[in-house]
Amino acid sequence: MTFTMIIELLIVLAALYVGSRYGSLALGAISGIGLAILVFGFGLKPGTPPTDVIYIIIAAVTCAGTLQASGGMDWMIQIAEKMLRKHPEHITFLGPLVTFFLTVLVGTGHVVYTIMPIICDIALKKGIRPERPCGVASVASQVGITCSPIAAAVVAFVTISNANGYMVSIPQVLMVTIPACVIGLMCAAAASFKRGKDLDKDPDFLKRKADPETYNYMYGHSATTLDKDITKEAKASVYVFLSALMVIVGFAFCQMIHVDDGRTLASAINLPKMNICIQIIMLTAAACNIMFCNAKPKKAVGGAVWQSGMVAVVAIYGIAWLADTYFGNYLDQMKLMLTDLVSSYPWSIAFVFFLVSVLINSQGAVVVAMLPLAYELGIAGPVLLGVLPSVYGYFFIPNYPSDIATVNFDRSGTTVIGKYLLNHSFMMPGLISVSVATIIGYLITNVIFPGYFASFIQ
Repeated sequence: MTFTMIIELLIVLAALYVGSRYGSLALGAISGIGLAILVFGFGLKPGTPPTDVIYIIIAAVTCAGTLQASGGMDWMIQIAEKMLRKHPEHITFLGPLVTFFLTVLVGTGHVVYTIMPIICDIALKKGIRPERPCGVASVASQVGITCSPIAAAVVAFVTISNANGYMVSIPQVLMVTIPACVIGLMCAAAASFKRGKDLDKDPDFLKRKADPETYNYMYGHSATTLDKDITKEAKASVYVFLSALMVIVGFAFCQMIHVDDGRTLASAINLPKMNICIQIIMLTAAACNIMFCNAKPKKAVGGAVWQSGMVAVVAIYGIAWLADTYFGNYLDQMKLMLTDLVSSYPWSIAFVFFLVSVLINSQGAVVVAMLPLAYELGIAGPVLLGVLPSVYGYFFIPNYPSDIATVNFDRSGTTVIGKYLLNHSFMMPGLISVSVATIIGYLITNVIFPGYFASFIQ
């Protein structure tokens, strides 16, 4: 690695670091500064922005935003809350499963802001230390991204893999990530089951509870969505959304099925590429929610789901373009430096994915920025599919909105950031969940069913 390469890499890392400090739109915008320095200052050839992935995110977020605007998301939260309140003693396991599957359905972890106060409330009223379910549930809301058929990380993985000769489809990705991530989360929940002191033995909690004002703050009211009226239009929007997901998965299966002449069924019936199918279906579902389910466009664009999704678009746009510019210009040198390592230990790419995620707070951006390089280094598709859960590492530094919100939602004060920053409530469940999920995913694709997943290479 030359001195110039090192300086340019430091510029890339500095742009990512500064962007993460400001958060939100800054991740993408400040990446533009790094891009400008590399292109205009050092004369590097500009890379290519990931337009296909960006278009899919826009379509999916628009659909999810209209679902929220119509009240459909409130109905989904109500159903989840009823189940949680029916079994409060199992909140440490059920809470993370609820946030996980909400993310799987909607494609973004930002749906947890409504359900997280309910999880905290149920735990507190049951006498369970809220840190136990809340820490895992916040992690689970992000783990679910690599398990969602409409999430940017999954769609980007399929799109980039297909472009590099690994003809994997969305259902095939989910066949690996869903069982791997669920096992990882349940291991994290089991480790959290007796985490910390019980509330009746925690001197800090008992001291807060003894104060009448704090006691009233903790126990004086309940967080709930059960008092919300759910309209017929809200329920209809959920059916529209779920139908759209089923159609997308059905089209994806058409990419897997081969007819007599060796072509896929999708090719035989002239289906467009999967990224185009997803965009068309999501926009159509959004239009149906607007026209028939009373989803007001202004309310949709003002909602948390749409706004957070569009922030992700800007982040992926800037980060991925910056990374593609740097790695694209030094691909030969990267191959020379890393080929021996990845040839002997191809799974080690998981550590790269994880570390990059710690910096950029976006699983989709990690996939878009780093997956092309991984394929260029000669890492096999089944290996990359197996370690896909490792693209979630931004729990490590607790500055992500869902983690910060969870701390604020926990009225007991047991879910904390920690005096030394890294000793926070999300570190242990995050490390266990991601580590176990990555190991299980790798075993599924490379040890248990190596022939099956290798057969997707054409």
